[in-house]
Amino acid sequence: MRVGVLTGGGDCPGLNAVIRAVVRKGVQEYGYEFTGFRDGWRGPLDGVTVPLDIPAVRGILPRGGTVLGSSRTNPLNQRDGIRRIKDNLAALGVDALVTIGGEDTLGVATRLADEYGIPCVGVPKTIDNDLSATDYTFGFDTAVGIATEAIDRLHTTAESHMRVLVVEVMGRHSGWIALHSGLAGGANVILIPEHPFDVDQVCAWVTSRFRAAYAPIVVVAEGAVPRDGDMVLKDRSLDEFGHVRLSGVGEWLAKQIEKRTGKEARTTVLGHVQRGGTPSAYDRWLATRFGLHAIDCVRDGDFGTMVALRGTDIVRVSIADATARLKTVPPSLYEEVGVFFG
Repeated sequence: MRVGVLTGGGDCPGLNAVIRAVVRKGVQEYGYEFTGFRDGWRGPLDGVTVPLDIPAVRGILPRGGTVLGSSRTNPLNQRDGIRRIKDNLAALGVDALVTIGGEDTLGVATRLADEYGIPCVGVPKTIDNDLSATDYTFGFDTAVGIATEAIDRLHTTAESHMRVLVVEVMGRHSGWIALHSGLAGGANVILIPEHPFDVDQVCAWVTSRFRAAYAPIVVVAEGAVPRDGDMVLKDRSLDEFGHVRLSGVGEWLAKQIEKRTGKEARTTVLGHVQRGGTPSAYDRWLATRFGLHAIDCVRDGDFGTMVALRGTDIVRVSIADATARLKTVPPSLYEEVGVFFG
């Protein structure tokens, strides 16, 4: 059997650990051959490949990013996209695809498996941790660790100048990164997309913090929305999956705080630094286990499935179920941390 492997969507720490595990077990245990597809779905769409064998995956475990490259190419939007993929897979002798990605990449895999009979197995990847069928996605732990370290560092400069520091973190329409890093970093306000925020309440919390002779840190998810307004965006262009590019709420909020409280406020947008660099030990562990179980799905012919974490077990779920809805922060969990606000 020849198995194709691709990584699509935004990069994140741990992708290389999955690739390594899939290839190592596939070759050593099952005698499979592998083809690496470049740049997400662009690889099978255009037939762009790289060699993928055991020597190719040596030393990649601690590396961030992906040795296969990635993109937000959507083959469903391309002319004759499905036919081109099927023709290229047949020409290359690829019998199955291991697709490593988030909501969009796996959404394409669902369509290819369910509607066009292309054998696909999914592996959940996103720093946003917003896939509903798995407790955690790899990449999330590293992103939270990076954001937490940044918040720790910003506390000292905030205290030195007694100014408000607003930290904008990623997460798109879910607040998991903001919630985890904000709580771990001792933020005084955490704002998430699931709970529209009141600017006056934020300013009250900020003022309360100054009264206690401390400089406040406000952590805001990029998709957070003010209660009496629309989502704040710097760029309204769309990617191939129809998603707007988020960012801008942190800068907007800092200006509102400064205007309403008279306190100096500055913004730090962590952006893509959360996606980069070496993966944490936990993400290497989780990504490796996902890879080992994904190639077992291929061996069993269990296509149209995604590997997922439930407790400490790796289970198989339908890719369609995994991408049907986003996993968002429940209100009870957000309320739980509210005692630290202000």
